[in-house]
Amino acid sequence: MSIREIPMYIDGQAVPSQSQEWRDVINPATQEVVARVPFCTAEEVDRAVASAKVAFKEWRKTPLAKRMRIMLKFQALIREHTEELAALITEEHGKTLPDAAGEVGRGLEVVEHACSITSLQLGELAENAASEVDVYTLNQPLGVGAGITAFNFPIMLPCFMFPLAIAAGNTFVLKPSEQDPSSTMRLVELAHEAGVPAGVLNVVHGGPDVANQICDHPDIKALSFIGSTNVGTHIYRRASEAGKRVQSMMGAKNHCVVMPDANRSQAINNLLGSAFGAAGQRCMANSVVVLVGEAKAWLDDIVEGARNMKVGPGTQRDADLGPLVSKAARDRVVRLIDAGEKEGARLLVDGRGCQVEGYPDGNFIGATVFADVKPEMTIYREEIFGPVLCVVSVDTLDEAIEFINANPNGNGTSIFTNSGWVARRFETEIDVGQVGINVPIPVPVAYFSFTGSRASKLGDLGPNGKQAIQFWTQTKTVTARWFEPENVSSGINSTISLS
Repeated sequence: MSIREIPMYIDGQAVPSQSQEWRDVINPATQEVVARVPFCTAEEVDRAVASAKVAFKEWRKTPLAKRMRIMLKFQALIREHTEELAALITEEHGKTLPDAAGEVGRGLEVVEHACSITSLQLGELAENAASEVDVYTLNQPLGVGAGITAFNFPIMLPCFMFPLAIAAGNTFVLKPSEQDPSSTMRLVELAHEAGVPAGVLNVVHGGPDVANQICDHPDIKALSFIGSTNVGTHIYRRASEAGKRVQSMMGAKNHCVVMPDANRSQAINNLLGSAFGAAGQRCMANSVVVLVGEAKAWLDDIVEGARNMKVGPGTQRDADLGPLVSKAARDRVVRLIDAGEKEGARLLVDGRGCQVEGYPDGNFIGATVFADVKPEMTIYREEIFGPVLCVVSVDTLDEAIEFINANPNGNGTSIFTNSGWVARRFETEIDVGQVGINVPIPVPVAYFSFTGSRASKLGDLGPNGKQAIQFWTQTKTVTARWFEPENVSSGINSTISLS
């Protein structure tokens, strides 16, 4: 099998990198090298930014309706190529094909939202704010934007960034994860096939050096990041100090509260899917379940469900979870499971040593369940990013809310209940950006903004929805008065009044 070399994408075409540093892209189910990705040179990054800067001069003047039509064509192409994109995700990330297709669908939602740019980017007008004075706002593009994405959603996360950014008139430089770049590259090819002009959307690859260069580059005006807390905090600080507008969506420790009045089978099936889907490699995975009151008796059902979760390669459509993205990721999860045992959590289901027939080298870990988890334990304090569920038991809803709000992170949380009063109280008092009510993974639809609180987010504005348009545009306020041709001035007005 030939090993593809991942190109850059600059000025409307695939460009081979001249870098001397390359990284293998590994199929996590087989350890087969499927591609090689470059760590671009500083000169190549400068070239991508320069292409975007030049393209901005004309792209910003492109009519809204034309940008809309490009997005309409782009969404049609994504829909047409869903299976192809999903196969590329599965090959390099490892998630199951149905899960990968679902990811493409969530990315598609954002592109569909960008098709409404003709109404999303409208300003405001106040006629006769003063005598014959009109005041109005223009939502204008910033210039060159940039995005740095994590490995776990190689289609959805780029879609959280560049479609709305370029639809609003900006140009873009994207740095996808070096662990699974092929699906992202195909997405960019489809964008150009849809009519995105040369230079409007560019792609570079690399590690910390490239990320830092993006943070520092004076011609990049705004930067969106989705990934780990440590990296995201560094990106936010460095890019902010360089004068950029920045949004960092970062780590999580999401909780699923189960009330005793909930629909038992629905709650258990949903929390298991949330915890173990994509092998737990989701920033919105519910990795902690909080059983309230009599719901503590449901623990045996949770354990049984976890034991029945099927592990297999992503190409096995009936598998519930595939491999972790890398051996390093697998080893880290094993170390955390070891720490959970050592620190006194009760290990009820152990996914270590999971073997999948025909795939002896895969990065597999089976569904794992700990009970009696305490806040000071490593498995609770750290984001595991693997198929490990921590079970906590409390007596009341008050205790559950207090427990969740004490966690440093505030990305997502869910509650399963049949009580409207309980649900409303929970959504009001919980200090978490995204709340699900009988919904296990509360990622909002694309026309609502992806939010977050506390250590899970830096920056006032999030991706998607109205906030994304605010992030990728700057407001210019115009105060205008037009005099009649024969109007004679009534004298000098030395006050601040608009009379």
